[in-house]
Amino acid sequence: MRKRIVYLSSIVLSLFVGAGIMYGLFYFFPNTIVEKVSENKVTVTDEGISAGVDNVYDAVVVVESLVRNSVISIGTGFVYKTDGNNAYVMTNHHVIEDAESVQLTFTNGDVVSADIVGSDEYADIAVLKIAKKYVLKVATLGSSEDMELGDTVFTIGTPLSKDYAGTVTRGIISGKDRMVSVSISGYSSDWIMNVMQTDAAINPGNSGGPLCDVNGSVVGINSLKVVEDEIEGLGFSIPIEDAIDIASHIESGTKIIRPYFGISMLDLSASYDLMLAGIRIDGKVENGVVVYQVEEGSPASLSGLSTGDIIIEIDGNEIKNIAEFRYNLYKYEPGETVEIKYYRDGKYNTVDVKLDKSE
Repeated sequence: MRKRIVYLSSIVLSLFVGAGIMYGLFYFFPNTIVEKVSENKVTVTDEGISAGVDNVYDAVVVVESLVRNSVISIGTGFVYKTDGNNAYVMTNHHVIEDAESVQLTFTNGDVVSADIVGSDEYADIAVLKIAKKYVLKVATLGSSEDMELGDTVFTIGTPLSKDYAGTVTRGIISGKDRMVSVSISGYSSDWIMNVMQTDAAINPGNSGGPLCDVNGSVVGINSLKVVEDEIEGLGFSIPIEDAIDIASHIESGTKIIRPYFGISMLDLSASYDLMLAGIRIDGKVENGVVVYQVEEGSPASLSGLSTGDIIIEIDGNEIKNIAEFRYNLYKYEPGETVEIKYYRDGKYNTVDVKLDKSE
């Protein structure tokens, strides 16, 4: 009993002593304690984001595509370099592809006509040129490779209309090296792009705008958005390294030449289109692309491929659809030879095809 009383007395005494020490610290050193708590709070504020936005904001422009002086589409772009008396703006190919002329609106309200230097529909990159004197700021280019999952990013764009120009949205890097199927023709998924995924809100009109790290350095160019009923919108951005590589070709006037194969294709899953084309498919093959037409004198024609053949591999890479066929084919240069595995009349065959260059 005596030991229990001594034990309880020790606990009570310790509590009183501890409380007395804390009271003394707050009484004699109140500023030190408050300062330490304030320092901890500062580390979780968004001051770094606002500073980053300031670093790039005036480099972002509204891009309007015009036909007969009427606006047909609106997007976003950003000044990424200057050279002598010229400045260059990057945006998406699909923003300006149908334009007769293009005009840019800067954050100070200036409206400037821009020349279309060129664009690439597969990379979805376009380069515009203006006089350097109109430029308010040039964006700093960062590194998408240095970004990690969960890193904070933000976008600046023109969602919906010019009334919302300069809208800032923020999020995180949700994924890297995403292989996303997109439509080039406008009818079906016929190309694959390697992109970064973000949950930052990207709406119509944001296309071509920068995806930035917290310092305001551009790590990507916004290009795509996937929306389904079951999920929130997924934003996608082309890594800045890939975008700059394409832009450099466009600036220099060097045409991006992709290999020429010489066939028209249908997805194996396009049963209705295959029926209309009079092509019957053996149910033994589940994935691949069906040769619909072969151009006379083309590499495919010279190799013996014909209508109804089902291409299932390129150099050992499985082909499931048209998007994967083009993605794998365009890894090669004109003049190179690829091994094609195809299915015809119940048998698997292989043939070497020497690629030509596209016109």
